[in-house]
Amino acid sequence: MENGKQKMKNRIKFLTTSAFAFLILPFAVCVNAQEQPPAPSAPREVKIPAIKNSELPNGLKVAVVERRNLPLVSVWLLLNDAGADSEQKDGLANATAALLTKGTKTRTATQIAEQIEFLGGNLDAGASWNSSVVSLSITSDKLEQALAIVSDVVLNPTFAQSEIDLFKTQTNDELTVALKQPGSLASFVASRYTFGEHNAVGTPESLKSITNADITAFYSQTYTPKNAFLIFAGDISGEEANALAKKFFGTWLNNGKLSQSAYERGQIPTVGTSSPTNNVINRFLVIDLPNSGQAAVTYAKKLYVGRVSCANNKCATDATYYPSTVTNTILGGGYSARLNAEIRIKRGLSYGAGSNLASRNNQTNLLARVQTKNETAAEVTELVAAEIARLGSDLTEQTELIPRQLTLTGAFGSSLETTSRLAANLVELYTFGLSADELNSYMTNVRGVTAEQVKNFATSNLNGGDIIIVGDYKVFADDLKKRFPTQKIEVIAASQLNLNSDTLQKK
Repeated sequence: MENGKQKMKNRIKFLTTSAFAFLILPFAVCVNAQEQPPAPSAPREVKIPAIKNSELPNGLKVAVVERRNLPLVSVWLLLNDAGADSEQKDGLANATAALLTKGTKTRTATQIAEQIEFLGGNLDAGASWNSSVVSLSITSDKLEQALAIVSDVVLNPTFAQSEIDLFKTQTNDELTVALKQPGSLASFVASRYTFGEHNAVGTPESLKSITNADITAFYSQTYTPKNAFLIFAGDISGEEANALAKKFFGTWLNNGKLSQSAYERGQIPTVGTSSPTNNVINRFLVIDLPNSGQAAVTYAKKLYVGRVSCANNKCATDATYYPSTVTNTILGGGYSARLNAEIRIKRGLSYGAGSNLASRNNQTNLLARVQTKNETAAEVTELVAAEIARLGSDLTEQTELIPRQLTLTGAFGSSLETTSRLAANLVELYTFGLSADELNSYMTNVRGVTAEQVKNFATSNLNGGDIIIVGDYKVFADDLKKRFPTQKIEVIAASQLNLNSDTLQKK
């Protein structure tokens, strides 16, 4: 079992990066490897187990994926709309979710942890930008006992002031460390500066403002069965899962203001628009962090395309989703992607370079990130901008496109091999009001993306982003001005940074 401090580190790491990024490990190659790799074998089709759906009288939706190969079950409770924080209360959703497991009317935080550990399970809770999730992994013979605890933490949390204070202290300590790291700080800055939002974990300043009343009110308004999915994956039948759902969540009442998800209410925000530009870089921001060992170079772009398109209260995957996914994988999705190939493999300027996409209801956030020496920050910035531009100027060759598509389909196939990752895939779809049937079409849709679609997507969406560099400015200032002579460069001292302000500066 992870201790509380390690879980907090993992949560902050998760919330400052992408929830759906894949880690691709390179194969070892011999010195005398052939110049051209062999043609890829025919893709292996993945059989998606049948998904049984039902709904309890209180509106709780239940989805069950039966897989009997191992005596394990993963249970995920998804709370849609429980990830959007109140204004000036950054981190409220995450605090509420995390504190669910820190005490109920009949169990202390210690008792909850000890009882789950005794059963050999793992229980966790947290929030992303779009939703909150409570997850359980357990052997099937202990499932009923463990679900009694899950039900208790969801339906009867106490949010004791002592636990709130402890959570705020631990989170503040972790944030203080994270915000001294160039890469983490760059992500926090991009959230406010480029994406017009905040990081889901909050900031040291916003955490101070969160009270017991805030947490209790947020819980009461958003934790409601009509707004929730209960997902079972593993060694369990639909009948068994429905019986357990009714036993442990059948008395859950709809007392909150959010009795339906945003998709069911027809309240999906309209996707904005932007004019295509030939300029890769829109704004240039440097956060001056004196004596930092390295510099973080980030290209951040708010893409005016959402995960879904909705009409007449019906939602479907947006037409740009698969082209954007393949485009990102070409740019920075894995060891052989362009950023890593150019910056690490070819030039040795970093231990790793990559990019990721994070979907929202009405926008998608692109982050391309590299950590390098301060002395090479300007050079790396130039290389990142060049790779962004190349995606929109040149057609991707099939010899590059097909392996990148195989990276995606291979990772997707692997994600269906474990019950927890299978459940996580369903959570993503249900978060955006999408049908689980999309699991069956994912590979076909990825393979169907053409080089022309990649180029068109890049041309229409990737240019006009922001360069954010966090590092020791005096080391790379002259080189940066030399390489970007016409670019206005805004510099903010890290000591004067205010992540709760749209201007990013203390008054």
